[in-house]
Order: sequence, then C-alpha cells, then structure tokens
Amino acid sequence: MAAPAEEGTLVGLCDGELDTKRHRSSYLTNKVGGEPDWLPGVSRRSPRCGRCGAPLVHVVQVYCPLDVSPYHRHLHLFACPAAECSSGPECWRVLRSQCLEAEVAAAERTPSRPPPAQEAPLAATDWCDTADDWGMEEEEEEEEEEEDGWGGRGVKEDSQVQEEAAAPEADAAGETDVSSCLQDLSLGESQEEVPVLRPFFISVVEEADLGGEEDDLRHAQKLLREYERREGVTVGELEDGEGGGGEEKYEKTKARHGDAVFSRFMKKISLCPQQILRYCRGGKPLFISEPPSNMAQVVPACGSCGASRTFELQLMPALVSLLQRKDVGAEAQLEFGTVLVYTCKNSCWTAGSGSAVEEFCFVQTDPDQQLFK
Repeated sequence: MAAPAEEGTLVGLCDGELDTKRHRSSYLTNKVGGEPDWLPGVSRRSPRCGRCGAPLVHVVQVYCPLDVSPYHRHLHLFACPAAECSSGPECWRVLRSQCLEAEVAAAERTPSRPPPAQEAPLAATDWCDTADDWGMEEEEEEEEEEEDGWGGRGVKEDSQVQEEAAAPEADAAGETDVSSCLQDLSLGESQEEVPVLRPFFISVVEEADLGGEEDDLRHAQKLLREYERREGVTVGELEDGEGGGGEEKYEKTKARHGDAVFSRFMKKISLCPQQILRYCRGGKPLFISEPPSNMAQVVPACGSCGASRTFELQLMPALVSLLQRKDVGAEAQLEFGTVLVYTCKNSCWTAGSGSAVEEFCFVQTDPDQQLFK
C-alpha cells in the first residue's frame, strides 16, 4: 500500500553524474538515464515506440517499495528520442516490476548471478515517509567490494569463463539456445543498438523542507518576476488550489495567455525550479496545462487485475536538459512539459513472475518551454 497523500510530496533533484568507471548502479539506485537495472528474476526489456517502432531510451529508474508491502518495487520510464515522437503518449512506456526479498537472496546465492554492487553515492532506501533520505556519499565502496569479493573485473572474468565453457557443450550437441533468443525477441529486444542517455543520480528532499534554500528562492523570485512582467499577471495572488473539496480555485485575474493552470504550476515549483521529479503516490498531480475534463476516464484500469490506477509520480521540465545521449556530439530530442505516471492502486503482482507490468503515462507538452532553459 502507498504512503498516504497527506505525508507530503517528495522532490527529486539531480545529484551528479554517475561515473560508470567508478560506480556500478543496481536495482537500489534511483537515476536518470543509463542502462536499466532490473530486479532479480525480472526479464530485461527494451520497449519500442508505438508510433515509429524505434527502440526507446531509458529515461528514469525509481526504486519505490510501498510502506507495508514485502516486495522490492521498481518503476522504469522509457521514451522515444525522435523529435516527432517525444510528446506523444504512445511514445512513452512505464514498466513496474517487483520481487520478494527471498528472490533477491536466492539470486545472490547463485554463482552465475552475482549480487548487485552497492552504488557508491546512494544509500538503499525508498520514497516512503519512514525511509531515510538517499543521495549520501559513501566513501567505503572499494573496501566493501573487496570484502564481499565482487570486484567489477573479477565478476566479468568469471562470467566470461562460464560462457566460454558452456559454448563447446552447445556446439557438441549441434544446437543453440533458441528458446532464450525467442524470449528476448518477444520482449522487444533485437540486434539494433538501443540509445543510452548519460546517467545521473537522483537525490530526494521533502517539498516542505525547501523553504530554507535561499539561493533557490532568489532564483525562483527572478523567474517569477520575469514571468509576471511578460504575462501581465501577479502569480503570488493566485490561489494554491489545494483547499477543501478537492477543487481547483484560481484568482480571477489570469495570465494574458489565459492559462491559470500553468500559472499555478509555476507558483508551485517556484521554491525549487530545478526539480526533475515529484513523487506522491495517491496524491494530486501537478498539471502544467488544463487536463481533460474526463481525466478519470482517460486513465485506464490496470491491465493485469482490473483495479483502478492512482497517481504516483511525474517528470518535470528541468529534467529535459539532462537527457543527453552518451554518444559524443549526439543528444536526445526529448521535449515535454510533464509526464504523469499512474500505477495500479493494488500494485498487483504474482510472486515469481518474471515479466514487468505496464502502467500508464499521461504526457503534457510545455506551453512556455523557454522558462526552463
């Protein structure tokens, strides 16, 4: 079950680039870009764009177990890097996967599948209120790896030896592992190269604690003054929209472009405009433009158990500037205002399942992208 909405919103911030030469990420890592780290026992997937058929890039990975659930729990977001696709809902995919601690322990005991390395700057945690903040530095990574016996080079050499030893046996039998190839293909993988974005760690703070960051306040106030001058609206006079009854309320004087929803969006993020992600399972999403009047019908029921879906997290405009290709001179063409993720209210899962569950993304374009550049 999710943490109650009244516990507040958690805000994700970029916490520096993940140097793959120094650190190895795992399913416990919260990150932007890079290769997805799947939970033990969950099949690796490379989804494709519903519009152009191209392989999707991995955008965000969030480790988000629920408060009273026995499961480790993961969300992976993917998007199409093509300029004509990034704002289309069919060009985004979100996959939820879960596993029990017993499955993790079994994977760690299996010689052919070494336990995931502890990621250096992040402590294992989740997005719930009872969890510790993650994003702290751990200088003891190399010593821990030596004690555990799972140095990066040693793991690769062992796996290579096992693969080389297994190859002659397959040749002698005169057959190849066709079933595994078919499984990979059925999950959307192929020989086509999947683009990879530069990886960054994500740290988290409670939104309620942002008031003390004076530098952020000065930057936010500057943005607001520019916005008010250009649009002819006093943002500070707009209602917060979180009063009783759950209805959105706005001050009668609107911006010249007539978008009071966008004005509220700007006000809400003004204390921390560099936030790249907001998390509040069961809470209210922060729309950047007017949502459909039938939003409850737009969000479909869970395709696995038929339960309704609830809002869980959203990607923010400041994330766009981080979504760059690892290739020299190449950049992803992702452009969006916000991407809202809705997940199964029951977080349904079959113990031992090896397939991730697809959830729902709702994409809104940014009506005023220049504010975030």
